[in-house]
Amino acid sequence: MENVSVENINIENPQILVTPAELKKEIPISEKARKTVLNGRTAIEKILSKEDHRLFVVVGPCSIHDIDAAREYAKKLKTLADQVGDCLEIVMRVYFEKPRTTTGWKGLINDPFMNDSFKITEGLKIGRKLLREILEIGLPTATEALDPISPQYMQDLITWSAIGARTTESQTHREMASGLSSSIGFKNGTDGSLTVAINALQSVAKPHRFLGINSDGKVSVIKTKGNPHAHVVLRGGNGKPNYDSVSVSICEQELSKAGIDKNIMIDCSHANSNKDHNLQPLVLENICNQILDGNQSIVGVMVESNLEGGNQKLSNDLSLLKYGVSVTDACIDWETTKDGILSMAGKLRPIMEKRASIK
Repeated sequence: MENVSVENINIENPQILVTPAELKKEIPISEKARKTVLNGRTAIEKILSKEDHRLFVVVGPCSIHDIDAAREYAKKLKTLADQVGDCLEIVMRVYFEKPRTTTGWKGLINDPFMNDSFKITEGLKIGRKLLREILEIGLPTATEALDPISPQYMQDLITWSAIGARTTESQTHREMASGLSSSIGFKNGTDGSLTVAINALQSVAKPHRFLGINSDGKVSVIKTKGNPHAHVVLRGGNGKPNYDSVSVSICEQELSKAGIDKNIMIDCSHANSNKDHNLQPLVLENICNQILDGNQSIVGVMVESNLEGGNQKLSNDLSLLKYGVSVTDACIDWETTKDGILSMAGKLRPIMEKRASIK
């Protein structure tokens, strides 16, 4: 009995990971990328403070699994961003980590080769190179902060971050978010309630202390200053949408009661589209109409979009995967995305500057 182990019973061969400092030395941020990050963060912060009359639009694939397709999408999105930049700040979704309800592919960082090999160091390198490449063409990037350690590896290349519906209630993620350098959106709970998101916004604005890692990969006590640029993201829940004007008004009232700025972002996907990607353009149109009718609280929207519409199941034979089609949530195709954003910009352009003077 004396030699029977009582620790690490269910752990097999821990692998030492590259440190954040080592990864950044190998793949450093370039000056072009740094400029895009800083300009994008400043733009979103000014939108949140009502100094900038525009909306910010986080748009792109549900998750990144094909680097070539992501590059092609980024180039198309950059061209579109230049066309609508006077009224919309376009930010590309570059999501590398996916929360799973049970099991499944956990994203490019965890399993970059999509074969359960979990080459995480390679995933970090591939992801960091892609982020830098996208930023260097002048396109800001957004991601979901899912693993509390990964921001040390990637956050310098991120303009906007999200905390998902499954983790909004997590103390660990609230603490982590309080130290992120980017603005951050907290989604309402999967049941559609606002309470957990509002509690999260109150928490993330405050300083925290928690266990984490430093740039050298050493376990450290992390002390944060609090993140002043957090806001709520309405994504529906419990099978019901919450993007309509009544739901937005209720959210405004709850934010006011909590003493939080009335900044609302709306996710056109998930329960807001009844998990039917074809309904995303209708949600986008409704949001546009609310703003045309005088809404002042909606500051951003999120759209899940890819080169091709729909989604596909993973196959053991990766050569069977269709190019530009999501392997996670279904997305709208590029042409639908472009038409929707151009339409929104065309309708909002004449009235958006008036929003800047209304605090």
